[in-house]
Formats: sequence, structure tokens, C-alpha cells
Amino acid sequence: MRLQTRFSTVLCTAVCIGLLPAHALAEPKIIGDRNGKDVVTIRGVETTKSKQALPIFPGVSGKTAGATGLSLLKVVIPPGGSAEAHIHKGYESAIYLIQGRVETHYGEGLKKSVVNKAGDFIFIPADVPHKPVNLSKTQPAIAIVARNDPDEQEHVVPYALDDPSNE
Repeated sequence: MRLQTRFSTVLCTAVCIGLLPAHALAEPKIIGDRNGKDVVTIRGVETTKSKQALPIFPGVSGKTAGATGLSLLKVVIPPGGSAEAHIHKGYESAIYLIQGRVETHYGEGLKKSVVNKAGDFIFIPADVPHKPVNLSKTQPAIAIVARNDPDEQEHVVPYALDDPSNE
């Protein structure tokens, strides 16, 4: 099954079973001024594809809320899917796994791994290569990700295993 088909299936399933409100497929509504003095609400976030090749729902960021030191988003790893190996150059990530079981391969050559389950809090230090893999073939894995980078996707760098500079 092609990724785009899987992606559409995940979105439709999420709306149908109530994990994702139908308005999340529409243009996001931003409530409040992004002036650094008002509370900002981001509602109805549209899904996009990340540099890591995963569906994401960008929530709080420099672009949406005027954040200057963090971003917060929802990530969906489709059944049997994975992100492409990558690094967040200069930025830490904190993750709360809402649903599923995910094995994250990490470190030099992605030789280490850890399995996390729903309810786990996960910390990934800056510049650590990693690749999360959804262990379920039937259910999406869903996580909330916070990063000390308001430009969430700007500092994502692909990590190629066949690149000698990565060993």
C-alpha cells in the first residue's frame, strides 16, 4: 500500500473513530494575537507531512502562535510505518506516546533501540540520530511532541546510514 493511501486511511479512520475531530482536516483557525502578550489558540489543525515522512498536526510553533522557544505538535505513525532516520540539529525533543507501541532505533548507526508503549514519556537529546517504528500492523501510533525549537521542521536533518560521516 502506498504511503499516501495509508496516510488517507489513517486520517479517515481517526475521524471516524473519534480520535481526530472532522474540523482537523480544514484550515486551522488561530484565535488571539501572536504579539507575545495574548493567549493564542490553534484550532482545527490541518495535517501535513513532516521531513521525517510522517503525518503531523502542527500545533504551537513560531509560525502558528508566535512562539519563540518551543513547538508542540501531534505525530501519527501509520500502522507498520516509520519515520525516516533523522536528527534534530541543536534541539531536544520530549514525547508523550498516547497510543501504540513504538521501537525507536537511535545513536550512531541506529544500533541501539528502545520500545515504548502508550503512557510513556520519552526524551531525545539534541543531535541524537533516531528512527521511530510503529510495531503495530493494524493501529496507528499517536504521540504529542514538544521541542525547544519554534521552527519545528527547520532543523530536521536526514540521517543516512550509508553516509561515512555518520559512523
